[in-house]
Amino acid sequence: MNPIVLQTNFPDLNLVNRGKVRDIYDLGEHLLIVTSDRISAFDVIMNEGIPNKGFVLTQISKFWFEKMDDIIPNHVIATEVADFPAATHRYRDQLAGRSMLVKKAKPLPVECIVRGYVSGSGWKDYKNTGAICGIELPAGLLESGKLPEPIFTPSTKAELGEHDENITFAQTVELCGQQLAEQVRDATIAIYQRARDFADTKGIIIADTKFEFGLYEGKLIWIDEALTPDSSRFWPKDHYRPGGAQPSFDKQFLRDYLETLDWGKKAPAPPLPAEIVRKTGEKYMEALTRLTGITL
Repeated sequence: MNPIVLQTNFPDLNLVNRGKVRDIYDLGEHLLIVTSDRISAFDVIMNEGIPNKGFVLTQISKFWFEKMDDIIPNHVIATEVADFPAATHRYRDQLAGRSMLVKKAKPLPVECIVRGYVSGSGWKDYKNTGAICGIELPAGLLESGKLPEPIFTPSTKAELGEHDENITFAQTVELCGQQLAEQVRDATIAIYQRARDFADTKGIIIADTKFEFGLYEGKLIWIDEALTPDSSRFWPKDHYRPGGAQPSFDKQFLRDYLETLDWGKKAPAPPLPAEIVRKTGEKYMEALTRLTGITL
């Protein structure tokens, strides 16, 4: 097992953002994204790191970025420390397997969510309105039920500690313009459909996922992460039973534990038992191994 990395501190590199999971350094022409072992739930960062989580997220993202390159270009320049600028090499031990050198893109102001199944906030929306993000859906769908077709259900991008808000496609057009909104919708659904079909052969249902896109030299590219257990709901196909919540290979396991606590879902986070930390790490690692064949 690799040592847990809760955060990085590279004094001679320019740290420009420390998010829920990633530390981002500006290297001049490019950015260095380092994926830590931090985990958040309900927009609160937990005190404990999840073993190998940064490695898992980086390797899964690399796998999917390469697999979808013909659908849309992405921001990855290099994933091996040897190919990074020389100034980073002294931090090789902390960077290996959990970092990417990427293009500097201008992020779009929306999170691009695609749902193939009714779950999470989408299920709550559907129960209340019969629709998700303004998209009318058939009556009588079950929780975790499969949708007739994948739907694009974008959201706003909230500041750290705040909650994203679901928005309609019309609101996406207002934020991005008609042409760009259509581009990201179509790319989001195309990536999801290919990933869903591939994951199905590995015994995983991808219920939903979210992407980020940006503009680089005037063109749309895929940025951030790609179909990870942090940004997606992964369900074991052999245990799928519509009509309620599903077991998962993602942080839903952690969310379910936190739901049992008398906690207001605001910082500070409650302490996590060692067993919850260990099992969460195992679920992430199983997702990586099933999808890519990579093991530690």
